[in-house]
Amino acid sequence: MLRKILFPLILGIAGCGVLISLGLWQVERLAWKEDILANINARLAEEPGPLRDDVTEEADEYTRVTLQGRAVGDELHVLTSGTQAGTGYRVITAFETDKGTIILLDKGLLPLEAKTAPPPDGPVQVTGTLLWPDDKNNNTPAPDLDKNIWFARDVTDMSAKLQTAPLMVVASSTSPADPRLTPLPVSTTNIKNDHLEYAITWFLLALVWGIMSLYLIYRTTTPKDG
Repeated sequence: MLRKILFPLILGIAGCGVLISLGLWQVERLAWKEDILANINARLAEEPGPLRDDVTEEADEYTRVTLQGRAVGDELHVLTSGTQAGTGYRVITAFETDKGTIILLDKGLLPLEAKTAPPPDGPVQVTGTLLWPDDKNNNTPAPDLDKNIWFARDVTDMSAKLQTAPLMVVASSTSPADPRLTPLPVSTTNIKNDHLEYAITWFLLALVWGIMSLYLIYRTTTPKDG
């Protein structure tokens, strides 16, 4: 009897063990991601402060800042969908602060039909968040420079194009407001955190594997008719 059930028993235990370990790993990843999101949300809840000269991605991403100055030069339009304001173009511009530093400013979403509307001029006060976006991946098309359509916020390429420092502030509000645009403040809403779903999937697969293994043992040990 033991010899008959040994193989399905080992197969069942090994399979369940692997699937359960994958589920536990996803639980650990869930805790890791929730800690990251909690830290980001804590930064986003802080009162904004002046933009320092020595900010870095590692130390200052998601830091809230205030700055004064004016947009200078051309705008870059990033085709964007799935935002709370709908589909349109994120407007990225060079922004010269009152200290003379020139950075990238994500001003907000421009509706598709308003692409040709001229931008307002004059000094503006901005409240926003330091961000080094990771929109770009290996499948992102190159920008269509003739039509001024970009497909990702690439700080390196955009800062080179507009001759700014390689850092971006995403505006949550401006005063006076640009009537063409809807600000898209930084939040954790669009940061994927599907580790719980993955964990549940692995645990359910382990349950199914265990049931199938028990059924195989049952069939192995049940005498055949005749």
